[in-house]
Amino acid sequence: MDRISQLLKFLENEPDDPFLNYALAMEWIGKNDDKKATELLEKLIENHPEYSASYYHLGAIYQRRGNKDLAEKIYRSGIEITRRKKEQHQLAELQSALNNMLYDEEF
Repeated sequence: MDRISQLLKFLENEPDDPFLNYALAMEWIGKNDDKKATELLEKLIENHPEYSASYYHLGAIYQRRGNKDLAEKIYRSGIEITRRKKEQHQLAELQSALNNMLYDEEF
């Protein structure tokens, strides 16, 4: 059984588990299925806004798809949450992603 099948099976019993949904989103990203990953990450942010890992990956998908306004909004939301939660590593990743995106726009 592949990882996606395993995660889907686990989600049958715990459909709202943030880690399982995040793990499934990462699998979809690995399979280049941004649509399915986006749906899961948006749902995660809506239902579990404190699950900060979601913000980086959703922002990156929006950025990759050319929606820099939404990417910036997501990155900034994630920055607020990680700052409040004192998650320094996540904060640095989000800040770097935002800065790189904004810097690239200038040139």
